[in-house]
Amino acid sequence: MPESHYAPVSEAVDGLAERLRFLRETGLGYLTLDREYATLSGGEAQRVRLATQLGMGLVGVCYVLDEPSIGLHPTDNRKLIDTLLGLRDRGNAVVVVEHDAETMLAADELIEIGPGAGAQGGQLVFQGTPEQCMAEKKSRTGPYLSGKSELYKDAATLSPRRGMLTILGAAEHNLRDVNVSFPVGLVTVVCGVSGSGKSTLVNDILGRAAAWKLHGARQLPGKHTGLDGLDAFKSIVRVDQEPIGRSPRSNPATYTKLFDHLRDLFAKCPLAKVRGYNASRFSFNTRGGRCERCQGDGQIKLDMQFLGDVFVECPSCHGARYNRETLEVRYKGINIAEALELTVDEALEFFRAIPKIHERLRTLQAVGLGYVRLGQPANTLSGGEAQRIKLSLELSKRQQGQTLYLLDEPTTGLHWEDIQRLMDLIFQLRDHGNTIVIIEHHADVIKLADWIIEMGPGGGKDGGHLVYAGDVAGLKKCEGSVTGAFIR
Repeated sequence: MPESHYAPVSEAVDGLAERLRFLRETGLGYLTLDREYATLSGGEAQRVRLATQLGMGLVGVCYVLDEPSIGLHPTDNRKLIDTLLGLRDRGNAVVVVEHDAETMLAADELIEIGPGAGAQGGQLVFQGTPEQCMAEKKSRTGPYLSGKSELYKDAATLSPRRGMLTILGAAEHNLRDVNVSFPVGLVTVVCGVSGSGKSTLVNDILGRAAAWKLHGARQLPGKHTGLDGLDAFKSIVRVDQEPIGRSPRSNPATYTKLFDHLRDLFAKCPLAKVRGYNASRFSFNTRGGRCERCQGDGQIKLDMQFLGDVFVECPSCHGARYNRETLEVRYKGINIAEALELTVDEALEFFRAIPKIHERLRTLQAVGLGYVRLGQPANTLSGGEAQRIKLSLELSKRQQGQTLYLLDEPTTGLHWEDIQRLMDLIFQLRDHGNTIVIIEHHADVIKLADWIIEMGPGGGKDGGHLVYAGDVAGLKKCEGSVTGAFIR
């Protein structure tokens, strides 16, 4: 049909082509147009909104982005950075909260807040160009940008010797009937460009199939013809970024069972014994010790009809969650509400003499959550924080070995120093006889892995193939690997 027939709709066609180009520029070329918005990850949803802003062509706007590189392979990251620079060159201000080194190096101005987290943070450590940051002695980021500091592996690199866990005929979504093997007893990183099939392979097939066979889980796994080698495992633990709870009642202390030990401790205090209080008295989920006006929430929810709900501090307990009688019971000068207000670092020192409490706190600190308050509502925690709380719960358990751990981008929202602590713990898990499979884009984490599996070579219909399986040295030599090229 001649092009003249399309003349009446030429503007619409041009507009459509322009919008699609913006989606590709933000690293979303692998998405199908009928993909449900609710199924997008946080990083993908943010980049869709960014593509919308590009289409508006606004000038004089301040754009604020919170870690837009989440879920992006380093090769896709360059497209995103070019997009941000394009917004700047158009006459806008772009403020980005980010941990990605390439994004930092592309910035005109770096602002570093710290020096630590929580109570140890909140100060302006550095402001200036990336080059100045590299030379700044007070900066904790500069040495990693310059290459003076880097992640190191405080454990031996192991090779496959205990057999393989093999997925046969994986064909869910864009996977192309692939067979993929994961070495038992090693730390394996699954990498590849966005949309290459990593999450489908690890979460939808391996995770669900293993949970179904080992624990009788009800979720059906994705299409595959078989799973060999599962007899090497007794259990599977999936550590994802789903919230640890959706209400203010859930918090790090309740999720890690630390709250049970705290309630037992306060029930043993002299005043509690005299009054006949048991451990349930110190729960804000049951009647007796909690404030009944807010029913232990510490806040009152106001229904704003057509607007979002608003939470205000309870006027009776002033956010303490408990009634006056319960708060009169004190251990070493603090009551149960004040104990929940302590950060993990503060509580670690305060409860040093209580082994059961100290051990749980030590694992929370070890995963880089020393700044989090014990009673911090779960709905205020980020996905990365929620994932590390789940990991700390697993670390606090007595290690029996023969457990399969699946982690989905655990470095999200982490600085290099926190990633180092996290990787040290992951290798400790490995050395206890466990197998760890990690979906990850962070180049430094990929370099530390015992075994690497790369899916690709592209995203969407161009992905779903096994590009590489082997150690880091082999990945660097693999000519068809985009990850290998980046690491080289």
